[in-house]
Amino acid sequence: MSRDLLFEIGVEEIPSAPLNDSVSQLRADAEKAFGTARLGYETLQTFGAPRRIVLRVAGLAERQQDQTLRIKGPALRAAYDTDGNPTKAAEGFARGKGVDVGSLVSESDGNGGEYVYAIVEQIGRDATDVLPALLSELAEGLNWPKSQRWGSGTARFIRPVRTLLALFGDSVVPVEFAGLVAGRHTEGHRFLAVDRRIPVASAGTYDEAAVRGLFIYDQERRAQLVREGIEALEQQHGVTAVVPEKTFAEVVNLVEWPTVTMGHFDREFLEVPREVIETAMTKHQRYFPVEGPDGALVNSFIVVHNGDPGRSEQIVAGHQRVIRARLADATFFYREDLARNMDEWVSRLDDITFQEKLGSSGAKIARIEALTAALGSLHGADSAEQAVAARAAHLCKADLVSQAVVEFPVLQGVMGRYYALAAGESEEVAAAILEHYRPRFAGDVVPSTVPGMLVSAADRLDTMVGIFAIGQAPTGSADPYALRRGAIGMLSMIIDGGLRVTVTEAVAAAIVGYEGSRVTIDAEAVGGAVRGFITVRLETILRDRGHAYDTVEAVLAVASDDPSDVVRRCEALSAARASHAETFADLSVAFTRARNLCRPELGDVTDTSIMGAEESTLAAALDAAASATGSGFAAGDYASVLGVLAGLRGPVDAFFDSVLVMDPDEVVRDNRLRLLNRFVALFERFADFSRVAE
Repeated sequence: MSRDLLFEIGVEEIPSAPLNDSVSQLRADAEKAFGTARLGYETLQTFGAPRRIVLRVAGLAERQQDQTLRIKGPALRAAYDTDGNPTKAAEGFARGKGVDVGSLVSESDGNGGEYVYAIVEQIGRDATDVLPALLSELAEGLNWPKSQRWGSGTARFIRPVRTLLALFGDSVVPVEFAGLVAGRHTEGHRFLAVDRRIPVASAGTYDEAAVRGLFIYDQERRAQLVREGIEALEQQHGVTAVVPEKTFAEVVNLVEWPTVTMGHFDREFLEVPREVIETAMTKHQRYFPVEGPDGALVNSFIVVHNGDPGRSEQIVAGHQRVIRARLADATFFYREDLARNMDEWVSRLDDITFQEKLGSSGAKIARIEALTAALGSLHGADSAEQAVAARAAHLCKADLVSQAVVEFPVLQGVMGRYYALAAGESEEVAAAILEHYRPRFAGDVVPSTVPGMLVSAADRLDTMVGIFAIGQAPTGSADPYALRRGAIGMLSMIIDGGLRVTVTEAVAAAIVGYEGSRVTIDAEAVGGAVRGFITVRLETILRDRGHAYDTVEAVLAVASDDPSDVVRRCEALSAARASHAETFADLSVAFTRARNLCRPELGDVTDTSIMGAEESTLAAALDAAASATGSGFAAGDYASVLGVLAGLRGPVDAFFDSVLVMDPDEVVRDNRLRLLNRFVALFERFADFSRVAE
């Protein structure tokens, strides 16, 4: 027999992101809890709305499954005396497990030991006895980024818990949590419901209660209604809504009975850059901007409200007043900013602290300018690119003191581009100012221009070196200066953007920028730490691109300074292993054996006159391979290099099968070791093949 289960936690308004996380966690925790409790069910679903978190389980068993436990006891020799009578150890074990000592059985543990076991039959309890504690633990176990206590209680939750509803079929489950005992009532919509306190007859009638209470607890259903409402307005007005995914998710979790409607604002506000309008609407007010047929913003917006649909006109009027004030401020800030000089803004950066121990943002700009020039030289940028990069580096943080960016920090760089163009800077300089913040996150595009990449890399490297120098490198999940993201961004520019710099040279140039500053840097220690930090991020990128862990380790063991070169090596080795798996597995064994035997201090100059046939064959093969791989290494044609190395399998196998490397004759032995030195050195030009798993 089975019944449906309903559990609702009624809460004051829950923020959007924590609500989504709690719904996912509740599902995972409930599935685990019911499994542990041996309560079978047909389906399990969790839902979330601003004022409630809901668990619904269909076809939940009315009784736990019985189970048989085999519990290990003392060793057989300790459980019985020489006459075969049970000892006190056996009797105590049996008594503790609630079984007769005569029912104990002896079995081998599989490792040569004999032990006694108690066979315990556990009869399943009624679900009604299990559920109160189980559901209470689920509520208590929800994790929140921030929680609070209220009243005189000790329970902690994201917001105060006001009601508990728990029904197993039509029976109340007396769950206790946050000073409340569950009943059979839910709370209706706080504005729209005629009856705020709504009885629920059974778990299966919850949907009827939701209709009566004018709330939609299913977030997917609310999302569907919001989408349909947006689409209807788009068709009605011939426009297209700008709907950021994050904003949409927030809006869905801000309403329990969504009504989608449209508001308008004064056309004069459209003179402000669209990013300002979009940010004011989506980030601050959770509205959706609207585009006309030409793709330009129009003076309308879509709002989803939680009030009475019959009063939408008045509700929208209120939203219009709010956005009018926001856009009026933004327009004022923008106009005021246009009247300022960007070079003046740069001078004001001296008054803004970048980091307490690293000095002002003005000092950082000076370092970025110098580092941008150094990276440009390393990259081989032409004079025009260098000039653009230099000017962009000088202005890249100027907009931080603009009124628009102070109001909308997310627009740093975006506003810098607008202000640069308005001030007469070239499109190239303006683009580099915007792009030096890219890539902003994993998967984001890299700067499209060389100047943009140079300034971006300089900004990230300067921060990285400075933060490591003052001993505040990331630890665990704490990374307040986003150094991991910065390192990945720089690597992406090298790998995908074509920025031609090595890690060692770039880090060294960044360290030079701190000479004469308030920070004393141990160049060797800080440089090594930063390079290691970047290499770990490079390893992550390579693994994310599908390269096996041992392929990545093998390549990074001999080449990590040029990330783009590392990627090409990994790609070639992965492809070769996929097509010639056996060959490279055998070569890995041979390489490991050779490296264990070789003695680099002997050098690699061999005497062919004292070589046997297999030695001579290997020596000739190594001569040919060294010559053939030279052009491949120079051109980065690693597929051809690996093809040549694969051809050495036969000669090296024959050598190890027929030749005693550690010959009693020291001259012969050392000559053979020098031959192995040559073999190892040739392979190590590409990777450490001893790290490649067989």
